[in-house]
Amino acid sequence: MVKERRKTIVVGGGASGIMAAISAARQGSKVVLLERKDSLGKKILVTGNGRCNFTNRKQTPLEGCYRTEQQGFPKAVLEQFSLEDTLSFFSELGMQIKEKNGYFYPFSGQASTLLLLLRKELERLRVVVETKAMVQRIEDKEDGLACFLEDGRVFSGKQVVLSAGSMAAPKTGSDGNGYSLAAKLGHCLISPLPALCPIEGKDGYGSGVLKGMAGVRTDACLRLFVGEQLCFEERGELQMVEYGISGIPVFQFSRYAVRAFEKGERVWVEIDFLPDLDWDRVLEVVLRQIKHYRKTVREALSGMLNEKVVLGILACAGILGAERTLKEEQIERLKGCIKRFLVIMTGYRGFEQAQVCSGGVDTREVNEYTLESKKISGLYFAGEILDVDGACGGYNLQWAWSSGFLAGKGL
Repeated sequence: MVKERRKTIVVGGGASGIMAAISAARQGSKVVLLERKDSLGKKILVTGNGRCNFTNRKQTPLEGCYRTEQQGFPKAVLEQFSLEDTLSFFSELGMQIKEKNGYFYPFSGQASTLLLLLRKELERLRVVVETKAMVQRIEDKEDGLACFLEDGRVFSGKQVVLSAGSMAAPKTGSDGNGYSLAAKLGHCLISPLPALCPIEGKDGYGSGVLKGMAGVRTDACLRLFVGEQLCFEERGELQMVEYGISGIPVFQFSRYAVRAFEKGERVWVEIDFLPDLDWDRVLEVVLRQIKHYRKTVREALSGMLNEKVVLGILACAGILGAERTLKEEQIERLKGCIKRFLVIMTGYRGFEQAQVCSGGVDTREVNEYTLESKKISGLYFAGEILDVDGACGGYNLQWAWSSGFLAGKGL
């Protein structure tokens, strides 16, 4: 058995792991970074569709940007490495930054730029990077912590940062191994579930029209209900898919929808397909088109809505598209289907289509000011492995930078 000794061992070479390694090395620690894949930062390369939205100017309200079972936990971390610290950090590495609507990107528009600069900093700090290094277990020993690799090597040190990611996007290396390592060390897990993911559903009218609406992208306002309680409201580009609904507004509330669904609660979504128009204006336009321009109901609606959406709405409202008159009860049904189109949640897409996970290592067992385990001295956590997940818009990467910096700084 080959045995090597370093002061700081970082397990996981994603965004938080790289930041932890840099932070530890800047503190003067000898660092080895262990990554199970053949290269570092694979998930970084696919963020923001390859453009890498790496943080966001809007950081309040905090609970809306960073979600967790223990409210207040992210605040203690983010106060020690803030948005401003992130911008300064990457500027010092030589990255030119551009801002668009509060979203920050590398000026090059390429995630590879950011990853290249991080790798160069690891080299400058002489961090030892070991790829294809699968950690099977971590043991707490009298003189520190030992990481046992699949190939028989053992790396020991006073500090281990566990930043092995979650289970989302497994093609990038997130297979849940970090959860297993934490659990074997006695840490409790909040059940990991997909987040920032599409929702499976059916229309609430028994018409089966969602499949026919597939492919539509449209601006809409969505309201998430759990039972009869309104839990979340979001506006943005809705994507209709054969199995349900997707797009940024769906991703933003998917954490709450998925966790409620897993508890057996009734989860449903109301869609306002015309959020910029009140119903009186919509009805006025439709009736005028029918009366003065001798259009059918379908033709009148096609001036405002995607044709696939029109057909779906009419089917759910029980109105024939060829009709040229509308009764009062038909008008009410039409109003409900346009302004409060009902989708009943029946499931959700798995980890393969999720951008992140909700759940993870229970933060009640972690010191929020250092990210050190309250159970194992010298064990630290960073990134997605913790029960903290961000909204769309660069928040998960900001969490990676903040938690990685703090965990690496640890000793």
